[in-house]
Amino acid sequence: MLFDLASLTKPMATAPLALEYLELDRDWRMELGFRDWHGPITPRLLLSHSAGLPPWLPCTGEPLFEQISNFDAWGRHSLLKRAAWGESTYSDLSYRLLAEILEIETGRDWKDLGENLTGLKCAPWKENPVFMPPGADLEAWKIATAEPFPEPKPEKPHDANARAGMKGHAGFAANPESAQKWLGKWIKKYLPSMAHETCRSQEGEIWGLGLQRLRDGSGGFAMLLNGKDIQGVHIVSDAGFAPPPQVQPFDLTDPSDWWFHYGYTGPALFVEPNKGACVLILCHRLNDASRLLTVDELRARRLQILEDFLRKMSYSHSTLKKLNRAVRVGCAESVVSRRQAGSETKSADVTLIL
Repeated sequence: MLFDLASLTKPMATAPLALEYLELDRDWRMELGFRDWHGPITPRLLLSHSAGLPPWLPCTGEPLFEQISNFDAWGRHSLLKRAAWGESTYSDLSYRLLAEILEIETGRDWKDLGENLTGLKCAPWKENPVFMPPGADLEAWKIATAEPFPEPKPEKPHDANARAGMKGHAGFAANPESAQKWLGKWIKKYLPSMAHETCRSQEGEIWGLGLQRLRDGSGGFAMLLNGKDIQGVHIVSDAGFAPPPQVQPFDLTDPSDWWFHYGYTGPALFVEPNKGACVLILCHRLNDASRLLTVDELRARRLQILEDFLRKMSYSHSTLKKLNRAVRVGCAESVVSRRQAGSETKSADVTLIL
């Protein structure tokens, strides 16, 4: 099954492309038409959402600097807010500019660059992900522009701006096999450069280059992940639509060793660079009545999927360790019995590697 990665396109496609092709501290203001901006616009600032770009504006074909300068509906929706330069404010528009820079620098289309590097597929897709009703961008779109809302289509991304032609922030999809293959390369070549503190948000959230630091605390993802023997890439796929579990309270505290990124349509990426560990959850943001889950409901579903995976992994580790011990004991008993029988045949100590 194919899953719409939504904003996981940022860390899984656009960020590695930037690391591959761009000088991270070059100022692109003039080339992008941002002549009177608050400060430099570099790939490093764009990757960490700290170049002062707003979170979201509708993709209407207008140059971005002119659209931002002329926009007059700030504050009328949670997506329609200003941002401060040098402070991380999560922004789809930052990754739109990264895609534009990549195309200027390489002379190639962002979609082709991404597909060639990652092996993942960019929309329109031949195999369609699960269709989902419009999200928060529908309401924001109606407030921000008189242009018609991009028509939802099964072969196109759930994200309205991606359907309208905006690049960089969303648009890629993966199945468990393609995700496993790409992330195996990604954690070795790109993750070490991405998981370093680059900037902080006004609330103190830590951003690297395309990834955010996961906080410890009760009821959070780090509480489940900490202390587990996780190494390598693990893809946890759940295509079900069962009602999410009851939403539990959470109290997040200090930064953990884990980093993360979420996708609006459901998927979630968790990585621990010191261990070379990666867990990708592929799931849908739908209940059994085809309603989009709320933020809290989606969080509860992801927590349940992760908890079930870690429980099964722990059980598998425990079972294999017991089997290892049993095999060792069996081999030792065989050696003793052979010696007692006067046999000169040697028996090897066999271990099942966990």
